[in-house]
Amino acid sequence: MAEEKKGFFGRLFEGLTKTRDSIKKGIDSIFSGFSSIDDEFYDEIEETLIMADIGVKTTAAIMDDLRRKVAEQHIKEPEDCRELLIESIKAQMVPGEGAYEFENRKSVVLVIGVNGVGKTTSVGKLADQLKNQGKRVVLAAADTFRAGAIEQLEEWSNRAGVELISQKEGADPAAVVFDAIQASKARGADVLIVDTAGRLHNKKNLMQELSKINRVIDREFADAYRETLVVLDGTTGQNALSQARQFMEAAPITGIILTKLDGTAKGGIAVAIQSELGIPVKYVGVGEKIDDMQKFDANDFVNALFERPEKAESSPAQD
Repeated sequence: MAEEKKGFFGRLFEGLTKTRDSIKKGIDSIFSGFSSIDDEFYDEIEETLIMADIGVKTTAAIMDDLRRKVAEQHIKEPEDCRELLIESIKAQMVPGEGAYEFENRKSVVLVIGVNGVGKTTSVGKLADQLKNQGKRVVLAAADTFRAGAIEQLEEWSNRAGVELISQKEGADPAAVVFDAIQASKARGADVLIVDTAGRLHNKKNLMQELSKINRVIDREFADAYRETLVVLDGTTGQNALSQARQFMEAAPITGIILTKLDGTAKGGIAVAIQSELGIPVKYVGVGEKIDDMQKFDANDFVNALFERPEKAESSPAQD
């Protein structure tokens, strides 16, 4: 696990290059350019964080925390603020206890997200992770409206070596979920992962569809632990936040899968999401390969952001 974690950190580190260039270079020049801690010093840090898509509200929380720590510890030198700033950023991002409880229970995981964000791909990668943990996984192809979605999920189910329950294109998504629940029960599955349609442009239809799916789960699988993950495209920055807010109106979101962090300068959005929405980022994706999505680790993320690989490699691996 440690080697796997180290390998993923390398990909995360590489993927965050553009974001790191935006944040770290700005921060470095501030710390080297100021000889004292004053309002202008704080303003420069604030501007650098906002420009990296960390967002105004989250940046304000980070800056408040930083100012408090500087005052409490009587710090006078700008360079001595660096670690405090890094810790203040990390504090905004910790998923919290029980974030992955669904792994330990008989559970249903709904995965939602608009077309093009990597939703179906994320379903396949999550299925592969759970299968590798020794879980019996069933997938439900409830995104029955997008052309090719069922075939795409079938390909991922084959790669992950898990069973797929599907109907023909255009079928009722709730009927697919009903079939998948019966199959999960019959096969003694640990986790049922449901790939759903993401049609935010018609939110009323989306809400009705998700409500219908949830009613079927409540009725047919009442004892299952429930997890609802929304997939967001990291390259869209603040737009990802507004998408998440709209999905929050349609479903009780419990976590975020943040994809496409490789090659974007907007990786700071990972910091903003939990702080602004109160929903943890649980997984991050940095590529197309089946193992290019891993559990989110705030330490690894911030260490990759501030070019501190030695800190990440010595941190404990997640379970």
